[in-house]
Amino acid sequence: MYTTAVLALPDAIPFDLATPIETFGRVRLPDGRPGYRTVVAGPERAISAGPLRLAIDEGLDALQRADLIVVPGRENPLAPAPPAVLDALRAAADRGTRIASICVGAFTLAEAGLLDGRDATTHWLAADEFARTYPAVRLNPDVLYTDNGRILTSAGAVAGIDLCLHIVQNDYGTAVAADAARLAVAPLHRPGGQAQYIVRNRAPSRPTTLDQVVAWIEENAYRNLALADIADAAGLSVRTLTRRFKEETGQSPMQWVAGVRLRQAQELLETTEHTVDRIAAQTGFPTTSNFRSQFGQVVGVPPGAYRKVFRPGTHRSAD
Repeated sequence: MYTTAVLALPDAIPFDLATPIETFGRVRLPDGRPGYRTVVAGPERAISAGPLRLAIDEGLDALQRADLIVVPGRENPLAPAPPAVLDALRAAADRGTRIASICVGAFTLAEAGLLDGRDATTHWLAADEFARTYPAVRLNPDVLYTDNGRILTSAGAVAGIDLCLHIVQNDYGTAVAADAARLAVAPLHRPGGQAQYIVRNRAPSRPTTLDQVVAWIEENAYRNLALADIADAAGLSVRTLTRRFKEETGQSPMQWVAGVRLRQAQELLETTEHTVDRIAAQTGFPTTSNFRSQFGQVVGVPPGAYRKVFRPGTHRSAD
């Protein structure tokens, strides 16, 4: 039996805390014995976790006895972790203990210096901030999880389940992991390299000089747009429009248009039974093959595979 210590820090995300507790707690070996003993440990005896107030039974010394330490995310991932926590994580890494993060828990591992020079991922919304804060980490925001052997990271919350099942499969084999997956009502095997299915060009989170034209693009992305059309709608020269888009979004205007079209296509794949040909036309792609190519490159899977995940039971042609 492996001992798993779930690290409970102030302001922890409740789902992230529950993910390893529930997933590892459901693991049963062929003879009925539990595969893991899971404890919750932290630097304080009680913490706030969203709307919850949680009592913590174990102190940081529990990390010394753990075979696996799981670090959930925090509501503010940039908030400094207590120095004693960082020291405990470094000491555990030096002992060879496996350490895994859920979602933005990767920030805590990076703060401890455990991800420098290693592959890592985190929630896609926090990826840019993570890359700026920890440039020594080889961040890949487009995968579900990474496994460096002893240091592991996962993307958004549900990807934490994928990572936990990956660990179970490595520890006890496919049959035990499959049983745990069935109990968790989760797919057993979504490979770590699978895409997060996210198109990232959300509207800027704070007002910018582009608000009006971004809204216009949302309404008109289905049209055969040229750069000059967008510049006319914005009342700017093409040169000024391109410069402002690069400064305020990090993308060109046409990259932004492509992102809007892909996101709208995702919504149609999720909510309708329209064929891929029809969706390509509805969302402004010049041809179906162009749509399939761009969708696969950005989202990571073909439109039909995406639909099977997010709209199971659809019987009309998806590809």
